[in-house]
Amino acid sequence: MASPSSGLTPFTAALLAGALAGTTVDLSLYPIDTLKTRLQSSAGFYPSGGFRGVYAGVGSALVGSAPGAALFFVTYEEVKSRLRLLSENENGNGSISERGRGKGWTEPVGHMIAASAGEVAACAIRVPTEVVKQRAQAAQYPSSMAALRFILAQRGNIGALGVWRELYRGWSITIMREVPFTAIQFPLWEGMKAWRRRTNGRSQSSAIESGIFGSIAGAVAAGLTTPLDVLKTRVMLAKERQAAISLFVQIWRESGPKAFIAGLGPRIMWISAGGAIFLGTYQWAFNAITGIT
Repeated sequence: MASPSSGLTPFTAALLAGALAGTTVDLSLYPIDTLKTRLQSSAGFYPSGGFRGVYAGVGSALVGSAPGAALFFVTYEEVKSRLRLLSENENGNGSISERGRGKGWTEPVGHMIAASAGEVAACAIRVPTEVVKQRAQAAQYPSSMAALRFILAQRGNIGALGVWRELYRGWSITIMREVPFTAIQFPLWEGMKAWRRRTNGRSQSSAIESGIFGSIAGAVAAGLTTPLDVLKTRVMLAKERQAAISLFVQIWRESGPKAFIAGLGPRIMWISAGGAIFLGTYQWAFNAITGIT
């Protein structure tokens, strides 16, 4: 809850803190994300650029990071708050023991729902920037601007709707990846923060605590969702549109099950570090904006 002295609502605090967190994490860990994308590319690591130009496509990341993360957190905090109030109202007439039992399982479920809603909202910005960014990262185009220009130039052949569909290529598989990821990461993160608050008696977690717990939760979620990430990358990099299911079958037949853990190490390392920076920065900014020490 925002401090009255801050003059900002929780919505505004989440908006600003989320924007700062998204920009910070994407810029600091962009080279690792590039290497992961090239490892997952069907063209192979070195044909996709190898270790050269690891900041290729960073322009699209800069454009999408702040608004995407801000949209995620304002949605997450709003849905979480409303679900908490709904749960409290439903359990308000019960006994203390009944309320305690209800809270034990409803809070993680609320975090899963809120995080999933946040991801769906954020993907409205994230998917187009990911499409442009990954094509530049995989050396299909010299820059993110060149990749975007090529997509927009197809309007004469495929129409405005076709351009829209090309920019949102991989929307469904991205949702399929992000929702399970956040459904794992955020209940773990929130649960560890709640445990820490119970042990130290503080009302809010510190940035360091949030970063450590974000790193652990991110590593677990990253490892479990790597196959979906591989499939999403292949969908976005494909020369022609292809259904996720048929592409899954093609990858399985041509490369076997090992292909679905391509980039596992860089992904876990990137998201573990990213979880620490992203959620640590968010907590620091949120605490600072709302006046919580």
